[in-house]
Amino acid sequence: MAVEEKSTPEDVRAHVAALARDARAAGRVLAASTSGARNGALRAIAARLRASAASLQTANAADLDAGREAGLDEALLDRLALTDARIEAMASGLEQIAELPDPVGSIAELNPMPSGIRVGRMRVPLGVVGIIYESRPNVTADAAGLCLKSGNACVLRGGSEALRSNQAIAECVTAGLVEVGLPAAAVAVVDTTDRAAVGALITLDDWVDVLVPRG
Repeated sequence: MAVEEKSTPEDVRAHVAALARDARAAGRVLAASTSGARNGALRAIAARLRASAASLQTANAADLDAGREAGLDEALLDRLALTDARIEAMASGLEQIAELPDPVGSIAELNPMPSGIRVGRMRVPLGVVGIIYESRPNVTADAAGLCLKSGNACVLRGGSEALRSNQAIAECVTAGLVEVGLPAAAVAVVDTTDRAAVGALITLDDWVDVLVPRG
């Protein structure tokens, strides 16, 4: 549930912490899931994005209208727009990620030791990845896709100007996860424009393992 518009910073922090805590629990399930399940989720999300193009553009139109009223320049409005081509690019991008080799469990630099055992590096999920980004709503799908492929849960905080668009994309992500039996909480999109959410996200060391600020 979204926090109310007049929420206090403490309310916002509690809300973001709850998202991260749920993502942590979902991440354990995701890390143990099969490559087939994760790839199935990516393809299901892609199908949902295509099927939901009209509702995505309705939400995006509201963001664009609000952006114009706020005085965003044309370059920012262009980055914000979800055209037919960009929706298709999000969907096809997820399908391309699904076709990539599974990074989870791959072993590199396997070397024999004097004792006879071999020691190497195995790739394992990080856990919960927090990502902060602005303007471009397509990043929501891209970031979710890369995290899912690598077995990581994620908490995504997009720009306030793209809130409605990001929420609409998040609904497609949730539906795709549920369709293949993976936990919906594995991808959480922070649903408030309050900047206190950013401050909260960067301090949740107990539940967020790595934070990526994307320019």
